[in-house]
Amino acid sequence: MVGEPERTEKITVNLGPVDLGRIDLLVQEGFFSNRTDFIRTAVRAQLSRSESAIEHTVARRTLVLGTQHFSRADLERLRAAGEQVQIRVLGLATVAEDVDPELALATIASVEVLGAFRASRAVKAALGPRIV
Repeated sequence: MVGEPERTEKITVNLGPVDLGRIDLLVQEGFFSNRTDFIRTAVRAQLSRSESAIEHTVARRTLVLGTQHFSRADLERLRAAGEQVQIRVLGLATVAEDVDPELALATIASVEVLGAFRASRAVKAALGPRIV
């Protein structure tokens, strides 16, 4: 299954006024280009410090680390073989837009994604009870 270029997801972070002021000070002093740059850098630094724990957990839970894409052809091959896939991803999992709900239900046994799961609304609705 071929990977797809990484896209970003928007999140909301609530901070107290003192922390926000400290970030703004660092931005004004030129340490970061803007608040987003500071937050992205802080998140990456924390993830880097936690890399060992992440790697052990990924291995223990048998997750795909990164991106995993399921095309219509991938799922058609699974259906022809009478097989189903368990999608288990830490990162981004995508199901092609041309996959219909019937094919998804026939071939996707479960979906567990820590990150983002992208599929058509119809496929997501059909798989709803199978999404952990």
